[in-house]
Amino acid sequence: MSKISIIGSGSWGVALATHLARGRNEIKIWSFDQEEKRLINEERKCKFLPGLVIHENITCSNELEEVIQGAEFILHVTPSKFTRETFKQYKQYVENKPIIICSKGFEKESLKTLDEVILEELPTAKVGVLSGPSHAEEVSIAMPTVLVVASKHEDILKMIQDTFMCDEMRIYTSKDVKGVELGGALKNIIAFCAGVAAGIGLGDNTFAALITRGLTEITRLGVELGGEKETFYGLSGLGDLIVTCLSEHSRNRKAGKLIGQGKTLEETKKEVGMVIESIDNIEVAYELCKIHNIDMPIVETVYQVIYEKLEPQEAVTKLMTRDKKSE
Repeated sequence: MSKISIIGSGSWGVALATHLARGRNEIKIWSFDQEEKRLINEERKCKFLPGLVIHENITCSNELEEVIQGAEFILHVTPSKFTRETFKQYKQYVENKPIIICSKGFEKESLKTLDEVILEELPTAKVGVLSGPSHAEEVSIAMPTVLVVASKHEDILKMIQDTFMCDEMRIYTSKDVKGVELGGALKNIIAFCAGVAAGIGLGDNTFAALITRGLTEITRLGVELGGEKETFYGLSGLGDLIVTCLSEHSRNRKAGKLIGQGKTLEETKKEVGMVIESIDNIEVAYELCKIHNIDMPIVETVYQVIYEKLEPQEAVTKLMTRDKKSE
């Protein structure tokens, strides 16, 4: 039995805690919110996963030192925008504990990936990234799920495989930290676009084209930023792209669908009720494709929809009437 710290009490943090607790591990979750702590500890509930009964091996605390002390490793599961701020609060307790980043996104202000943020704050940190096609709603009820963990450290890869793997979860390993992390972050943008397409009533042909050409754009930028091309055709790229674009569980797809139906950005954020990583990711990807001179027409067009008031239907026409190309 392992002692594991989870930093973040959202749906994904609680789903991972639930999976690990079923394997008889002892889990401590950190939440910044007193009410979430009370709900988990006293009512054994998670407000983001209605119907889930919190496992007896899970406890929640608002004290970072209490959560991290004695743990074998740390799962970092806060929204991307809070990664640096939260890590600064607990890095003094890390010591030599591996940190596994389970969030998917960028730091908007610096355009950095989350492993870069952690290592900038604590250069001695041993970092891994866990990603792949996985909705919290399904992991929490033990539906078969396959993920990939990436790290430069062989002991981290073995530790995560040994701890996570069971009949309902399979873990592959990779040394391509950058590729795995970028695949997970960039696919949110294409999922948002898939939601916009659903919101304006487009069909299966459109979704197939969007996923295919979206993967091409993700791969172009990902390779330029240091990822390996093959990684983007694996679990953290194509796999996560498919599940996020097509599933009603996806908050990024839901956000895009609301925009496609005519909601404002503020109305969309309020209705989704959770952090929408794709909104910030679109800004970051747009800036990166300009900096690196990468052709990303889908990213550029959805940026115009959100920030320059381009109508979704006009965006489709704009994409469909681009200059002739070869595949």
